[in-house]
Amino acid sequence: MNKHLVIGSGSIARRHIVNLRALFPAAEISCASASGRTLGINETAADHHFSRVDDALRWGPDMAIVASPAPFHLEHALACLRQGIPILIEKPLTDSFASFKKHAAELASYSAFLEVGYNLRYLPSATRMKELIDQGTIGKLRSISIDLGQYLPDWRPQDDYRKGVSANQTLGGGVLLELSHEFDYLSWIFGKFDSVYGILSNSGALEIDVEDRADILLSRVDGLVAHLHLDFLQRRATRRCKVVGENGNLVWDLLANNISLEVKDSVSHLFEDTSFDRNQMYQKQLLHLVAVAEGNALPMVGLENAAYTLKMIEAIRTSAELKRPIPLQGLEK
Repeated sequence: MNKHLVIGSGSIARRHIVNLRALFPAAEISCASASGRTLGINETAADHHFSRVDDALRWGPDMAIVASPAPFHLEHALACLRQGIPILIEKPLTDSFASFKKHAAELASYSAFLEVGYNLRYLPSATRMKELIDQGTIGKLRSISIDLGQYLPDWRPQDDYRKGVSANQTLGGGVLLELSHEFDYLSWIFGKFDSVYGILSNSGALEIDVEDRADILLSRVDGLVAHLHLDFLQRRATRRCKVVGENGNLVWDLLANNISLEVKDSVSHLFEDTSFDRNQMYQKQLLHLVAVAEGNALPMVGLENAAYTLKMIEAIRTSAELKRPIPLQGLEK
């Protein structure tokens, strides 16, 4: 694995290039423009720059990272896969479930070498949270409350947020796709749900053409209910998950990387690592991609997982339009 390609030149693409350089100092790294423009020689830390993805593929990469805007993910991913190049596709898999369905059969044929970038699964408190749920630490689960919000102009204050991917429908923006990590970990840790009701809105405060807030209610036949609130509006960043069980509550703060157990009047800390460098999630993800590319590991987040997240998002959008709950059975099909 001596030749690595990154498609796209935005902030996440540049992060991947820096991490590839740190992890594999002897490797060659190329960056291909997702839009066909000529990249400046100092625009990224890559060794080579290409204005066309086709030219970059002729360079002969051993593996590739697709970090273009979501509507172009599958076009770029399939161009790589058809040449036998293992890939990491940045989340989400694509911008809609309909787009995925057009290529589902072909993508399935390459699934052993296709990873999707839901890097929260490499957060230490996430793996610990899954262990606690799997162990039945708080008994039968009653409800889940997820709250995620951060003021969009604060994400990358050096840039005009209105021109970025998150703010534009044609680039796959909006809270459902941009904040879809929460859907991935919800099904990973807690399993699948039977029904969803969604409310989406645009506050008008940000001058963008996508939803800037979403409230989602999921339920299933065993009585478990999950409420998710996602927004681009909170002036103080928040990312928390509270799980109510028959024997107590688990409170997971993803930003602080800690988990607390609440029982009656007492609170105990089950996990805390405030010194964790969040960039390690991205580095661990790249190391896992190499193992997948070499045939030594299965994808951490594969095609089926990522497609399920897209189908959930489609159901939420449909529910919001029809103003009624939508069943989630058969999402794998």
